[in-house]
Amino acid sequence: MSWALSIALYFTIWWIALFAVLPFGVRSQHEDGDFPEGTDPGAPVAPKLWWKALWTSIIAAILWGIAMYFLPFI
Repeated sequence: MSWALSIALYFTIWWIALFAVLPFGVRSQHEDGDFPEGTDPGAPVAPKLWWKALWTSIIAAILWGIAMYFLPFI
């Protein structure tokens, strides 16, 4: 497999893993009980996007490594 295809595969896995990781640990303003006037009560209080990006990268690296191991056998 070429390097370009490997990078494209990692990016695709990372993007899918991001949408799986995003909902974890999110509290809405409505659940928190304190939301400013004019904001959506369903908006997240502290989404912690840097931690989610880190976890997404770790998960994607593991899944990418598994895919790279098994792809030559297909």
